[in-house]
Amino acid sequence: MVKTEREHRQDIVETGRLVYQKGWVAANDGNITVRLDDERILSTPTGVSKGMMSPDDLIIVDYEGNKVQGRLEKTSEILMHLVIYKMRPDIHSIVHAHPPVSTGFAAAGLSLNKALLPEVVIGLGCVPLAEYGLPGTPALTEPMMPLIPKFDAILLANHGAVAYGGDIKQAFFRLETVEHFARINLVAHLLGGAKLLPSEEVQKLIEARGSYGFASSSVSEPGCPIPAEAASGKPPDNGEERFYVTRDELVALVEETMRARGS
Repeated sequence: MVKTEREHRQDIVETGRLVYQKGWVAANDGNITVRLDDERILSTPTGVSKGMMSPDDLIIVDYEGNKVQGRLEKTSEILMHLVIYKMRPDIHSIVHAHPPVSTGFAAAGLSLNKALLPEVVIGLGCVPLAEYGLPGTPALTEPMMPLIPKFDAILLANHGAVAYGGDIKQAFFRLETVEHFARINLVAHLLGGAKLLPSEEVQKLIEARGSYGFASSSVSEPGCPIPAEAASGKPPDNGEERFYVTRDELVALVEETMRARGS
């Protein structure tokens, strides 16, 4: 059922409260948007706590970033949202925040790219790190652009994280998964190091994605956690035990596997 603008406004307000209550933002940090149609985007304004908004605080902008409705001012980071919407027609909502643990990874220059949890492998895949760019400028979005078509959540170096989805719930849940995964990753490290899923088990999870509602033929699918050595036969040279390959490499690997099985 298609939602009304008022319903979308209420969704953003409720999501903003959740983001604030979870401690993913402080003061007036973060921003949330919903694609209303081909001409309008509903957005949180600047200078308002995401945990203390009312539906009437939200503003509407066009796809050039111009405010077309609302009494408050637009966020300086609207450009990031516009770029994602323009590159991903399947995306209808975006949540950007500063979850402490995943932002800690971003500040340390680390992506979330370890195959630790089946749920993350199936539902999200890798969460890459985009290089730092000045917030509110094209320098922020330029490092993100190669990643946006392949991934559904991105860490922003020294800044935070952004996740997006087909609706606001999916965008929120993806960001929640990012932070949950980061916390588990950190705890495993503190306890002596994470024990990664074997590459053959990761492969089984990838091949089973369809049964969990993730169609492997979707071009919007995120990159998936196949250890690089499983795809190339060579150990990684970046100091990481394992890391993820892109969706294109994954598709080629799966197709090769299916051909070998005579499917």
